[in-house]
Amino acid sequence: MNFRVPHVFGPLQTEGTGKFISGRKGFGQSGVTHHPPEIPLLQAEKDRQSISRELVINWHVTEACNYACRYCYAKWDKPESRRELIHDWAGTTRLLQEVSAYFAPGSAAYPFAGAMDWTSVRLNLAGGEPLLYGQQVLRIAALARELGLGVSIITNGSLLTPVLAEGLAEHLSLLGVSLDSANRSTNRQIGRLDRRGRQVAPDTLEASLAAARRINPGLRLKINTVVNALNSDEDMTPLIRRLAPEKWKVLRMLPIVTTDLAVSDAQFCAFVQRHSGHGLPLRVEDNADMTESYIMIDPLGRFFQNADARGGYRYSLPIPRVGAGAAFAQTELSSSRYLARYSSAETVR
Repeated sequence: MNFRVPHVFGPLQTEGTGKFISGRKGFGQSGVTHHPPEIPLLQAEKDRQSISRELVINWHVTEACNYACRYCYAKWDKPESRRELIHDWAGTTRLLQEVSAYFAPGSAAYPFAGAMDWTSVRLNLAGGEPLLYGQQVLRIAALARELGLGVSIITNGSLLTPVLAEGLAEHLSLLGVSLDSANRSTNRQIGRLDRRGRQVAPDTLEASLAAARRINPGLRLKINTVVNALNSDEDMTPLIRRLAPEKWKVLRMLPIVTTDLAVSDAQFCAFVQRHSGHGLPLRVEDNADMTESYIMIDPLGRFFQNADARGGYRYSLPIPRVGAGAAFAQTELSSSRYLARYSSAETVR
């Protein structure tokens, strides 16, 4: 079942109708999605029968970042007069209250009735780089927990000091770190370094993770890797084994904002096959798997979805202004694709 309404391209557009349709086969003007050759490991993930009991909502709290990754898709349309919600505590509080109530387990309002019956909701904080606003993130995480939400975060790791890691640890169930290469030259070419040329070192990550786990021994680690034209030939097995994450999520570079560093089907498949069969906790997502399969909120507090391969994003009106229900009715999400991504009972997305 798909939930579809007319596209909303900005905060001043009228609200959608919330009309239901079924049988939609893709995205773009032709209505057809290009599906690259199936990757055996990805198919194995899809074949799992168990369904996740945790609903995950991804809030990109800021577009700001201290890195300049060339493939970055964390770019959103925004009026010049609008500030990111992370700088407005009243608006942030309203958003968290709306989201926690609307998606609460057992709520009659939730849109997947009959398709999925979740027992918990996790708020995943992303960016940009969310730890540029470390104190605000701590405050958001604390309030989210008070409202009954689980909390996770995705960071490039550059600002994750042991002290900050300890402060976050009591609120988090999952710490996600983005790592694209073990090679300093490759990271430099991708843009994974700050203005002073500094990169994240494995030793620093290990120290911060150890500090966090002293506070929260059950904290899980996830690593995200974006396969792109500069790292597609790399063998990251030694680095992944050293950091020993519970999950290693491998994503194909998504050409939503730019096609810079895009990879071919063959390059992506080769990267996946190179890392298969070594006991690594690999979870793979190709571009088609990332379309209309995430619940996402942008820095202005709007639900958004990928349009087509190069069509940017579609937006709802801001959640603090119209409420989570009205805003969610303006976006588009495929329940079947969402459930396919979360087909494992141990959800670490």
